[in-house]
Amino acid sequence: MTVQPKPRPGKRTNDPEGMRKKVLDVAEDAFQARGYHASSIGDLMAAADVSGGALHHHFPTKKALALAVIDERVAAAVEETWIAPVLAAASAREGVRAVFEAVAAELEQQGFVRGCPLNNLAHELSLADPDFRTALAGIFAGWRRAIADKLRADQQVGKDEGTDPERFAALTVAAYSGAMSMAKTAQDAGVLRDCLAGLERSAPSPSQGGSAARRRNRILPRPRTP
Repeated sequence: MTVQPKPRPGKRTNDPEGMRKKVLDVAEDAFQARGYHASSIGDLMAAADVSGGALHHHFPTKKALALAVIDERVAAAVEETWIAPVLAAASAREGVRAVFEAVAAELEQQGFVRGCPLNNLAHELSLADPDFRTALAGIFAGWRRAIADKLRADQQVGKDEGTDPERFAALTVAAYSGAMSMAKTAQDAGVLRDCLAGLERSAPSPSQGGSAARRRNRILPRPRTP
């Protein structure tokens, strides 16, 4: 029988990165389910089964924890759910359609709607602190930029030439965010499909050519200068 050596005093036997991930998991879930203000540090410590010292080692304040959730989890969710699928699609419009339909199907299978993580925190935190507002605005800007860039790439090969990329991107993000808020309130994912149908009706008709036709079919046409 061999005797196993005892750990030396002071030697770390825990998993700091695993603990940090667990705290982020718990905080992300709590902020979406109950909101930032309704989630106390004590509740988060208990749910993550960590001590105050361990939590504050990674996140000195509750605000620091929230900013980490925004930067590492909410931004990643937008990248995974929206940006990557749109950029990988055959066109911007096809990518937008695929995301709306995939999210609606997932919510219907799930049986409940918690809303868009970015939208939820934007409603609660945008006026609470300028750092929160800046972090959230940056994610919205990146989301819009990805859709607009994809549409510009489509236009370089002759697709969707009558659509203003920036305004289409803004309308898409606004339609999705609003649809998710309504779906959360009604607990009905069908609103997403209604908004998708409205977006698709705004597409230029392939039979309409010429610059005048393209101007008439822009998404939110630019005002003419005198």
